[in-house]
Amino acid sequence: QVQLVESGGGLVQAGGSLTLACAASGSINSINAMGWYRQAPGKQRELVAHMPSGGTINYADSVKGRFTISRDNAKNTVYLQMNSLKPEDTAVYYCNAVLENFSRYWGQGTQVTVSS
Repeated sequence: QVQLVESGGGLVQAGGSLTLACAASGSINSINAMGWYRQAPGKQRELVAHMPSGGTINYADSVKGRFTISRDNAKNTVYLQMNSLKPEDTAVYYCNAVLENFSRYWGQGTQVTVSS
């Protein structure tokens, strides 16, 4: 099993920046990929950024050029740097881990609110 704990959400004005962090613990050596998803009110959860181990990073078209996913292996932490935030980025952001056996784990979510 893997435990994921997000932090770093909050309220920011449009054009501002936030950095989310996701600390992983447990069977971290079994993690194949990590990523960030978000869910806005009344909408389905959607992929924001996906980082497979040793693979190509993918971003949603809506965040390309503004968001950057990165990983600090020493801290077992994945980050999402969000720049040039827009009101439409407002959502609950979830960290996700996919293990070698394809099991998925989710964090508790962190709220990001962008005011216009």
